[in-house]
Amino acid sequence: MRLTLLHPPHTAIGSRIPKENLPPFGLLCIGGPLIDAGHQVSLVNADLGPMRLADCVNAVLETDPDVVLIGHSGSSSAHPTVLELSAMIRAVRPQVKIIYGGVYPTYHWKDVLKECDAIDIIIRGEGEATTPAVIAALETGRDLSAIPGIAYRGDTGQIRATAPASVLTDLDAHRIGWELIDFDDYSYWGGLKSVILQFSRGCPHLCSYCGQRGFWTRWRHRDPVKLAREIAWLVREQGVELVNLADENPTSSRRKWKAFLEALIEENVNVTLIGSTRADDIVRDADLLPLYKKAGVLRFLLGLESTDEATLCKIRKGGTTTKDQQAIRLLRNHGMIGLCTFAVGFADERDRDFLKILRQLIRYDPDQIMSIYATPHRWTSFFGTVRGHQVIQPDLRRWDYKHQVVETPNIPAWRVFFFVKTIEVAVTLRPRNIWRQLTQTDPDLRHAMRWYSRMGRRVILHEVWQFLFRTRRSRAGTVAEFLGGAEQLPENAMARLPRK
Repeated sequence: MRLTLLHPPHTAIGSRIPKENLPPFGLLCIGGPLIDAGHQVSLVNADLGPMRLADCVNAVLETDPDVVLIGHSGSSSAHPTVLELSAMIRAVRPQVKIIYGGVYPTYHWKDVLKECDAIDIIIRGEGEATTPAVIAALETGRDLSAIPGIAYRGDTGQIRATAPASVLTDLDAHRIGWELIDFDDYSYWGGLKSVILQFSRGCPHLCSYCGQRGFWTRWRHRDPVKLAREIAWLVREQGVELVNLADENPTSSRRKWKAFLEALIEENVNVTLIGSTRADDIVRDADLLPLYKKAGVLRFLLGLESTDEATLCKIRKGGTTTKDQQAIRLLRNHGMIGLCTFAVGFADERDRDFLKILRQLIRYDPDQIMSIYATPHRWTSFFGTVRGHQVIQPDLRRWDYKHQVVETPNIPAWRVFFFVKTIEVAVTLRPRNIWRQLTQTDPDLRHAMRWYSRMGRRVILHEVWQFLFRTRRSRAGTVAEFLGGAEQLPENAMARLPRK
């Protein structure tokens, strides 16, 4: 069959920077198995540019698809765009089947199928095994009801869902469809040819707000040697210079992470690794940090979420402010960067709380900083704590963690925005941080610091302009009303297989 993978334009992300684009990794993971099953697969990445919706539809139709498969890593904020594109494609090519996958549709499958007649099937959870099974059934006319992990509209229009699919226990069983992209189209980190990869999926921790942990259901990892070999191939054969690890927590297993670092060092390739992890894992691995550096790790994003111990306990983060500060210092001492996020909205902040946040962040002394806003998802336990709060951002395209979407009861939205941007500027421009950049002798670290500073200036100016002139804020009911119900949706997207 002729299959077209469609990566829609992410129309709302506030920090979008031209020429800082990474490949649509999720669709490439689906594309490899579909190619190996004998199908003719094309990729339309409308996020490059980004493309206008009409041009996106034309690009899809030029591939003459039998089936269009749509997915985006920012699935909540991309969802309204997916609905528009699906309706536009169906209006021009009514016989085309449209399949939709990702985190948001996995949980909101019933709402999506009710809302959009153009979408025929939803892949719930991981798609590497499920999607080829669905395509095979469409090709032969077999009944879809025997395929686990999907929701679909039956012949008479009724909405059905099958049992959850089992988690993939072997993450090396399905290859990534690298042949679907032109590597020259993708750069990050100030012009480095870049890709996304995963060492692991899932996370063993129980953070109440995380919308990813339940989607992956269980922490699993790739074979360390095979992943190192794949990275080496990307570097040697495709000229890749940077790998962004899209794991929630790649360092969960000290033993397996160490094996990966050693295997990558053995490959002897010049590559930069960046990703996200937990501060307590960095502290745990204090003796391994020279190995991190030798393997190419240059920056880890540390999700500190809060500078308040009580709030960390409330959201079940599992960390401490002491370890957060220690992790930042350890990374710096070993020639790596700690990018620290702080979140607003997990507590009902008052004006004085923002001064506390600023003081604590200055004590942390991070190299780089980024703010996010607490964003509820109906399948997380955090939803239960804010279900009665008022939604002040009714455009789901703004639910990208960079916009305040739920009210802070004690402070108006404009003042929250002012405090958050003031904190970012004050921490970034403190003399100690500027001096580090000016006196940095390591060329890779100097490039990383200056690139992030340039990008940060552009992002803040863009966000201020958007807030003043483009962002529409209005009351849209409670979180429960906006997200379609007061009950939390089941958190685990897939069925757990018994451990061997």
